[in-house]
Amino acid sequence: MTSKLKIDIVSDHVCPWCYIGKRRLEKALAQRPDIDAEITWLPFQLSPDMPREGKDRRDYMNSIFGEAKAATIIERMGETGREEGLAFQYKPGAKSANTLSAHVVMHWARQSDAVDQNELVEKLFAAYHVDCEDLGDPEVLARIAAEVGMDFESVLAKLQAGTDEEEVQEMMDQARAQGIGGVPFFILDRKFALSGAQPPESILEALDQITG
Repeated sequence: MTSKLKIDIVSDHVCPWCYIGKRRLEKALAQRPDIDAEITWLPFQLSPDMPREGKDRRDYMNSIFGEAKAATIIERMGETGREEGLAFQYKPGAKSANTLSAHVVMHWARQSDAVDQNELVEKLFAAYHVDCEDLGDPEVLARIAAEVGMDFESVLAKLQAGTDEEEVQEMMDQARAQGIGGVPFFILDRKFALSGAQPPESILEALDQITG
């Protein structure tokens, strides 16, 4: 018998652990084919004060952690990513992006029955973490949106006009007001929460507790 399960994921596209968390959730769900998961991605910004034009990614990490520690973090993150089949890249000139516009595009996808939000978020994660694209660039976002069936010109025009930015910002403010201070944050069946990129075994335990 198939069990329907709503899963809300509070996430930020520049967060490598959110990409890893997505992979681990997919592994867990693959082991429970009887669960029909309805996944909704909700916005969060790890760096809400990031300028809209972004910053050089290496310089930004060095400013936070120091050059030596930043290099260690990048190396360890790469190892963890490879364990999940992800090839994290930190190419010269790559930007740390302000993700408000990316979250707005996800908001529009969430409102559309014709767009697969999971497909869009996968492309956004890959664009940032693998291809080192600038997720603060409206043209980059419009191109990615078009790849999942959204209209390029419409998305670009609305992004340039700042459409729905206030609404998405309010959603992020609400998440923080509810005590969510880090991502990924998984809300299962609106009553069970998992914080962080939990291993598949921990996710399975939670899934079984809810559906058992």
